Amino acid sequence: MEYTNKIEIALPRDQVVAKFDNEENMKHWQKGFVGMEHLSGEKGKTGATAKLSYKMGKREIEMIETITLLDLPEAFHLTFDAKNVYNIQENHFEELPNGHTRWISKNEFRFSGFMKIMGFLMPGAFRKQSLTYMQDFKTFAEEGKSVLEDS
Repeated sequence: MEYTNKIEIALPRDQVVAKFDNEENMKHWQKGFVGMEHLSGEKGKTGATAKLSYKMGKREIEMIETITLLDLPEAFHLTFDAKNVYNIQENHFEELPNGHTRWISKNEFRFSGFMKIMGFLMPGAFRKQSLTYMQDFKTFAEEGKSVLEDS
């Protein structure tokens, strides 16, 4: 399953990228984010891996993040490997003539096991979750409003 989401953020690209590339900010725009543990490679560089932990309702989810391309401020590509779900994500940040930034996020999901059924029955749920994260990032970047304030 593949899809692309786009969102315009009313800030210059350097400010958007600085907020996006700061792991301390993840808790402010990724609802359910619990923590990040560096595993291998040079932290924050291409090839680095980390374990991400999320709590979604009563479910705890762990995934391994790998940085596959770090070419900021233009691009930041990652993979996420969780139980029965593999996600390839390509993030691009475009400077717009009005001084804003367009964030384009291209996602490809590959499913195995039980998640094949979920991916088939509910493909829109994955796109919706990705867009929610993007909208929450926009709100955090532009207004400083954290998803932690909703908890």
